[in-house]
Amino acid sequence: MAITLKTIKQTPRIWFLLGSLGCVFLLSMGAYFQFQEGLEPCPLCITQRIAIFSTGLIFTVGGMTNYPRRKVIIFSILGTLSALAGGSVSIRHIWIQHLPADKVPECGPSLDYVLANFPLLDTVKLMLSGTGDCAKVDWTMLGLSMPTWTLFAFILLATLSFLQLWNHD
Repeated sequence: MAITLKTIKQTPRIWFLLGSLGCVFLLSMGAYFQFQEGLEPCPLCITQRIAIFSTGLIFTVGGMTNYPRRKVIIFSILGTLSALAGGSVSIRHIWIQHLPADKVPECGPSLDYVLANFPLLDTVKLMLSGTGDCAKVDWTMLGLSMPTWTLFAFILLATLSFLQLWNHD
């Protein structure tokens, strides 16, 4: 039995809701690793979680009602851009993890400290720059680190969202 595009074609509403469920799953996994396994997220991990949350929010709103084609296109573009932004943070995180030990950025103050004592713009700069904590690989599956798996997820989410440009009745 061959699977064709017509076989898997659903309304954009269904695909957006499935994408939002994927984002809920990813955020749940992040919470599991943080609260059950004791892995503290670095600033880049938190930034990736924010990107997953924003992508999921766009998908949820995009999937809540049957919008006219024009609005589906807007949600498709916003979802794609949000996922690509998260993917770019994942790429930076992977790059930092592969730097030689003497080239890794120094660890700064904890994120809690920065949030409590610095303006929001400085906090955002820290979150996007990464620290020595971001270079540490605490977990792997099939030899790939968590940011690598997150990059794959962002690529899938961006692709799913982008494909909705052509998915219409």
